[in-house]
Amino acid sequence: MIVLGIESSCDETGVALYELGQGLLAHEIHSQIDLHALYGGVVPELASRDHIQRLVPLTQQIVHKAGLKTQDIAGVAFTSGPGLAGALMTGALMARSLAFSLGCPALGVHHMEGHLLAPMLEPETPDFPFVCLLVSGGHTLLVRVDGVGQYRVLGESVDDAAGEAFDKTAKVLGLPYPGGPHLAKLALEGNAKAIDLPRPMMNRPGLDFSFSGLKTAAITAMRDNPDLNPADLAASFEAAIVDTLLGKCRRALKQESVETLVISGGVGANQRLREQATTDMASAGGRVFYPRLEFCTDNGAMIALAGALRLQSGEQDGLALNIRPRWSLEALTAVS
Repeated sequence: MIVLGIESSCDETGVALYELGQGLLAHEIHSQIDLHALYGGVVPELASRDHIQRLVPLTQQIVHKAGLKTQDIAGVAFTSGPGLAGALMTGALMARSLAFSLGCPALGVHHMEGHLLAPMLEPETPDFPFVCLLVSGGHTLLVRVDGVGQYRVLGESVDDAAGEAFDKTAKVLGLPYPGGPHLAKLALEGNAKAIDLPRPMMNRPGLDFSFSGLKTAAITAMRDNPDLNPADLAASFEAAIVDTLLGKCRRALKQESVETLVISGGVGANQRLREQATTDMASAGGRVFYPRLEFCTDNGAMIALAGALRLQSGEQDGLALNIRPRWSLEALTAVS
């Protein structure tokens, strides 16, 4: 079964073809970074308009790249939430229209389920159960994963997501949009021990996160010390984020008696996070899995995979368009 996956939840247009039993056949991602950089953040209306322009050409491109015809598509999966309503609607309209014209089923997929399952696109995949740290610009979650559709949220951010804290601090440092990757690059030149920043909520029980106070502490340190080396601040801030994320991961693994950790989402591409997680898990006798860097950001491949698994089990949507800008992971049904 060849499934077309469409991702349009925010500012990346992703399309991919996935075949059950064969794996990923082709994929393309168009980033809107240059479009939104003028405004220092995502402009929802511009994001929606750009998705409209990109979806059809990208779909034609990957069908050609895979050596297939559009008629070979046996199912269409699309991100129906969470995300920006207008952006979600563009992908849903494209998917629903294409599926209707081909006479094949269409299915709306949970964006975060795609991220949870993204490591399954790799040659070596984690076994269930595992704990997933899903960390991005919009979400910071710890999730126990017992199977496809079997998710239990263990902890989440009570304010800013980790990626959001990265971007806001980078903006104060005068770094270009999007700030997170630029801050991480600057941090490579700095001393991570130069500034004593807090590791928020690590001194209390539980698995929730809070990064708003850490962001404020970093900004205050810069304001109170005009001669502060920006690279030192970037490195110290990054270290505080990573220490906090992995501290909660260790706590979750112990609590759940699980030895496998998955890290996914845009911040999952952070070099310091990956290196420290690999060291931590090796010393604890466990294993850590990541999607490749291109599948950390929003992409159609993860949506095609998640959609293929659910379409194979008989799930499909009706003709009505159904987007869910807010949608709990725990509301999903298990796939047998």
